[in-house]
Amino acid sequence: MSGLAVAVETLPLFAPVEITLDALSKAALYIVIASGLSLIFGLMGVLNFAHGSLTMLGAYLGGAVMVALVSSATGQGMRLLLFFVAVAVVFAALTAFGAGVERVLIRPIYDREPLFQILLTFGLVLVLDEAATIVVQLAGLQPQTEWQDAIGTAPDFLANRYDVLGASTRGLYLFEVLVGLLVVVAIFLFLTRTRYGLYIRAGSEDAEMTQALGIDIRQAFTVVFGVGSGLAGLAGVMLMWDPRFGASVPLGVETLLVGFIVVIIGGLGSFKGTVVAGVLVGFVDAVMSWLFINYIDFPGLPELVMFLVLVTVLVARPQGLFGVSEVGGH
Repeated sequence: MSGLAVAVETLPLFAPVEITLDALSKAALYIVIASGLSLIFGLMGVLNFAHGSLTMLGAYLGGAVMVALVSSATGQGMRLLLFFVAVAVVFAALTAFGAGVERVLIRPIYDREPLFQILLTFGLVLVLDEAATIVVQLAGLQPQTEWQDAIGTAPDFLANRYDVLGASTRGLYLFEVLVGLLVVVAIFLFLTRTRYGLYIRAGSEDAEMTQALGIDIRQAFTVVFGVGSGLAGLAGVMLMWDPRFGASVPLGVETLLVGFIVVIIGGLGSFKGTVVAGVLVGFVDAVMSWLFINYIDFPGLPELVMFLVLVTVLVARPQGLFGVSEVGGH
């Protein structure tokens, strides 16, 4: 019996487990990528087209921290600890950068048409991508391919594969699910247990009334835009180790498209919708990727089906699964 025939016979036995594990890891990544977009639009009504570029910068910054601190003698546990150091550094740096962008560039055009915000953030994409390309090339790296040195800093126990109910999966994918859960819990607590979380929820319902009650909504805008940018960077650090993504300049466009698909399906401004849509898109991506690898010779199948799901949701429920007809505003 040929190897292909054997594979076809054995795949159905563990395919559901393999697909589920792949789907959960992708869902965790997609939720983290889209959460910053959801927070920013929920309060501010700003569609930040630079979000993907911030994710790309996070991947490179996180990779730079890991490559600088990790050597061949660095222990496995220390590598994992340094990963969280990289997360903290990147989150702080991009939160500060995002807050500065909001104050200097976006705040002056709040009273103008939304087109101005779209053009400004799209222009920021061009600047950040070109700047990243220049820096990466000066460092002797290829901007169009994944940064292998950064991927190589992952601990062996995450890079290795493990058997789970007969299916083989990377330890990294299980780790991504754990980190994604921690991020979701942290954002939920931020939204429900902190003052600025209260401001976000109130401002997303009625920004004018929130400001009339004495809340400094402008300061809240700065904090939320900064936190949303920091979450984009955090997602980039997670993608830095993932062989399906990796740090590269095209990562910005790739993550921006996925982020918008998740946010629009879930409902603009709804964090619950972002979580549900992230899981949905993760499963769609995993199932279609499995079909492409094993049966259907069409590399664009996952993206095609994700956009079909997006179109279906928009036709049936234009505001998304959990969205409302109007959110945000200033």
